[in-house]
This record gives sequence, C-alpha cells and structure tokens, in this order.
Amino acid sequence: QMADPFLYNTGERSHYGCLGHEAQIEYLKAYVCKPSFSTDKAVIVVHDVFGWQFPDIRYIVDLLAGHGYITICPDFFKGTKPWTSTDHWADFPDWMKNHDPMKVDKEADVVLKYLKEQCGAKKIGIVGFSWGGMAVHHLMLKNPQLTAGVSLYGIVRDSEERYNLLNPTFFIFGEKDHTISLDQVFLLEDKLKQYCKVPYKIKVYPGQVHGFAQLKPEDMKPDDKPYIEEARRDMIDWIKMFV
Repeated sequence: QMADPFLYNTGERSHYGCLGHEAQIEYLKAYVCKPSFSTDKAVIVVHDVFGWQFPDIRYIVDLLAGHGYITICPDFFKGTKPWTSTDHWADFPDWMKNHDPMKVDKEADVVLKYLKEQCGAKKIGIVGFSWGGMAVHHLMLKNPQLTAGVSLYGIVRDSEERYNLLNPTFFIFGEKDHTISLDQVFLLEDKLKQYCKVPYKIKVYPGQVHGFAQLKPEDMKPDDKPYIEEARRDMIDWIKMFV
C-alpha cells in the first residue's frame, strides 16, 4: 500500500469564492482571472493532481492576478477525471499513466497562443504545483516562449536532459516531503551548477510537507503559516523579477 503523499487533508476545504471566470480556449476549459488594470504580462498556473477546479489552485490564480498578471489555469487533464481524495492510492500509478505531466506541450501552446492573441500578453511566466511542478520543469526545458518558471515540489526525475533550462527557473521544496527526498534536491542543485546556463534557484522550506504552499489562509496550521507565506512571496518575487 502506497502512503498517501498528500499529507494535508483535501476532504475538508473551506469554501472559496473565486474572483475569476471560466472560459473555453479551443478544446480546453480554463479558469481565468485578470487584474483590474490592463497589462501585457501573464502567468499560466499548472494545477496538481486534484485538477483545475480545486479551490486551492483557484486561490493561487486569484493571488497572482492580484499582483498584476493575467492569470490562467487551463484543464491540463482535458476533461478527464482528476484524482480525488477518495480514490485509492493503489490505483495512482495507473491514473498517472493516463495523466503524464511530460505530455503538456500541446496544451501549453494553445494557452500561449490565446494569451498572446486574445489577451495581448508579451511576457508569460508559468507556475506549477506537484504534478504541475513536474510539468513546469518539463516545459522550462522545452518551450522558450515561457519567460520564467516556478516549480513547487515537482521535478522531472528520469532524464539526463533535465538540467538544460531555457529560461530562469525557481524550484521550491518542503523539507519533509516524502515524495521528493533531499537527496534528489541536492542532486538537482549539483547538476544545475554544472549544466544550467540561465538563472535558477532552489529553496527548501523547513518542516514542510508535499503540497504545503497552496493552502488557503484559513486552512493553514499556525506553525506552517510563516513558511507558506514565505514560499508564496518567493514565488511572486521570482515572477516579478523576470516577467
């Protein structure tokens, strides 16, 4: 029996009133939130296994829009069922086979085209959590149109090509994440030092488990709150520096 890698309880979420709206972009549904003023800067948010409708991820979209970015979270699962907290972990490997975070290139292109042609975006960053963090790492190796990326607790594991980042990328990890060991974090750091030609940053947040950074304020434990807030500020600072 595989241990539940998401140590926070996803069953009891406080209600979240979203600020944005849902849109259809070619064959993809997406959640879009825009700042109150016009801008040519945008951020794509890549959801975790719980999908594009999960309240925590919409909270992050709204947060980024509040910092002045056209922010969009497309359904990278293309209408298929996301993982839910009542699913059985024994089935997770099979589910992952049909939801490969390295197979997001087509969807990314659709969204980039929309942001450029329909929203007038000139600079576009990307942020992803867990499953989405893996997708971000992959896309930052493949898609030069993405000005900067932030991968939160998600890495491409099994490719020697995974260190040649095209644009500035920031990796955020929790110290107590049992899906990504600190050994893997140190290996990533070591290899990026050798191979990476663009700015990058790796940061580990003390005592934090997988999934820590997308909790809404009312769902945070007091001990974790400072680290969650710091990770979010760091994420936004990285985007502001480059996008």
